[in-house]
Amino acid sequence: MRRFLFLVVLLPVTVAAIAVSVANRGTVTFSLDPFGVTAPEWSVTAPLFALLFAALALGVLIGGVATWTRQHKWRQAARSERANAQRLRQEVERLRQRLPVHPAIAGPAAPSAPAGPGADRDAA
Repeated sequence: MRRFLFLVVLLPVTVAAIAVSVANRGTVTFSLDPFGVTAPEWSVTAPLFALLFAALALGVLIGGVATWTRQHKWRQAARSERANAQRLRQEVERLRQRLPVHPAIAGPAAPSAPAGPGADRDAA
């Protein structure tokens, strides 16, 4: 399954990433200063593919954090149910230890002497 995942998903993504990197090697200036057109304060000069990959990584990170925070209630419920199950297991074990063992439940007993009309004659 792992090899299939590699061949079907990761290999084409890798080829596409290499193609994007080769096609977008040119240096660009990325600026976060909308008013400094000639000499922007907050700017980075880097190859375009590096900025594209950085934006992709930032998007994956933001999406992961958003998903993680939205699933908080489900993780909290699972944690609560796990603690409840552990408490119930301990209670069952405690009750089993206090419960007297019934002979019918304990298992087969050692064979006893036959009881019946002729049992007294065999013993004599």
